Amino acid sequence: MNLYELTANFLQLQNMLEDPEMDSEAIINTMESIDGEIEYKADGYAKLIKNMEASIDAIDKERERLATKKNLLESGVKRLKDNLQASMTAIGKTKFKTDLFSFNIQKNGGAEPVIVDVPTEDLPDECVIISEKPDLKALAALLKDPENKEHYSKFAHFGERGESLRIK
Repeated sequence: MNLYELTANFLQLQNMLEDPEMDSEAIINTMESIDGEIEYKADGYAKLIKNMEASIDAIDKERERLATKKNLLESGVKRLKDNLQASMTAIGKTKFKTDLFSFNIQKNGGAEPVIVDVPTEDLPDECVIISEKPDLKALAALLKDPENKEHYSKFAHFGERGESLRIK
C-alpha cells in the first residue's frame, strides 16, 4: 500500500469514527488493517530523505572544492597574462605572431569607464539612483505594538507561517 492509499484509508477511518451509526467491528477491522503502515512508510521516506540530504551535502562540498580550484586557475591565468603584457609593453613589442598564436595589446571595447571623484551625496540629483524598499523589521515591530497596530495594519499584515517536516 502506498502513502496516498494509506492517507485515504486514514481519512476513511476518520469519517467512520465520526459516523455514530458505523459498526464498531468495522472500525476495529479498518484500524487493524492500517495500523503501523504509516510508520513503516515514514521510515522508508526518512531513509530516502536522509540519503538525498547526504548527497546534497556532498555536492555542496564538491562545488566549493571546484569553485576554489576555478578561482586558483583564474588567478593563474590573470597573473600569466599580466606578466606577458607587462613584458611586451616594456620592450615595446605590442603586436606579433608566432606559429601557434597571435599577440596584440589593444584598448578594451565598450563605454569608457566613469570614475566618481566625490561622495554620492555631493552629486546632482539627476546623477543618483535612489532605491526604496520597505523596512520589514520596522513594520513588524509597529504591527506588534497595540498602540500602532490599527494605524499600520492599513499598510501591512502578518502572513501565515509555513510548516515543515523535521526528521531526527
